[in-house]
Amino acid sequence: MESAHYFSAQPAGPFSRKPLTVELAGETRRLQTSSGIFSPDGIDKGTAVLLAEAPSPAPQGNLLDIGCGWGPIALTLALRAPHSRVYAVDVNERCATLTNENAALLGLGNVTASTPDAVDPELRFDTIWSNPPIRIGKDELHALLLLWLPRLAPGGSAWLVVQKNLGSDSLQRWLATELDGSFTVTRESTSKSFRILRVRKASR
Repeated sequence: MESAHYFSAQPAGPFSRKPLTVELAGETRRLQTSSGIFSPDGIDKGTAVLLAEAPSPAPQGNLLDIGCGWGPIALTLALRAPHSRVYAVDVNERCATLTNENAALLGLGNVTASTPDAVDPELRFDTIWSNPPIRIGKDELHALLLLWLPRLAPGGSAWLVVQKNLGSDSLQRWLATELDGSFTVTRESTSKSFRILRVRKASR
């Protein structure tokens, strides 16, 4: 059973790697995972919806995965946009390590996973993809989104997957209120009880 301990910087229990075989960007990939992280046994339903529904990321520039886990979103971004630089962040240090190791297994030199405070605050992102950690609590979630979404580059978009019964509609309304007038927040699609929300930063 998954534990909220995967929200910890250093989760309890040994960091024992084990093999993981999944399909990413249309091909079977052999990676590794561990206990003490989110969805350690594969791609969770929300992330699967995001990967299926989100349009192609910006082909170059800076891309971001908020809450990377073992790396399915960040690795897909890097595979789909090999000329981009992909940043992946997670408060769980085990997740950042696994994402970097999985990128190396796939020969992806354009992925950098770290804790959030290690990312240059001056960086701006052309595409953000995230299955945000709703269960950390509303205040923490709001703080997390307000940390990263304002860092969209002009003309950039963030694509968020949120389960309907975990407050996707109220989150959409909140984002529209909290972000300044240069942002628009829309519901792009609904699939398997999940909403895909788009946050777009106006072009200059």
